[in-house]
Amino acid sequence: MHQVLSPIFEKQFSEFSYGFRPKRSCEMAIIKSLEFLNDGHDWVVDIDLERFFDTVNHDKLMRIISNTIDDGDVISLIRKYLVSGVMVNGKYEETPVGTPQGGNLSPLLSNIMLNELDKELESRGLQFVRYADDALIFVKSEKAANRVMESIVRIIEKKLGLIVNVEKSKISRLRDLKFLGFGYYYDFMTEKYQV
Repeated sequence: MHQVLSPIFEKQFSEFSYGFRPKRSCEMAIIKSLEFLNDGHDWVVDIDLERFFDTVNHDKLMRIISNTIDDGDVISLIRKYLVSGVMVNGKYEETPVGTPQGGNLSPLLSNIMLNELDKELESRGLQFVRYADDALIFVKSEKAANRVMESIVRIIEKKLGLIVNVEKSKISRLRDLKFLGFGYYYDFMTEKYQV
């Protein structure tokens, strides 16, 4: 399924999405984030999705997939994959929500779901970098950052049915920011942001 679906959806995905995609990497996401920072977008909205793979709403995901895939058998097969259940400590557990972590289709399904967020960010002309469920949005002022945080959290929770971790989501100017394991700093010698 992944081999057939991936090329179809890959054409729709944002150029600012880097996770679990062919010919894209963590390094590319970091380089793009540095470009935004060094272009003066140095207020960062760091969105943290709580237990993303465990909380994906199947109906919303299937609706998004159905906008592209018009084959009932494929839709049915994806639904069966989502509700097939998982083994936890040797015991079967049902999966009424979420995508199975470690499943070969789950990363693609996560990109399909979060591409809706990417499209919203692009339609607003926002600079962003997303790697799987980690997203940074770059703006030029604290006021803009607060406005973006409020409106994007609302979209993620209402439109996508996902949960934003409000304790981990933050607005910053890089002091405590970590993205994909990298920390950022301002190099006064080169007058540029670095990792």
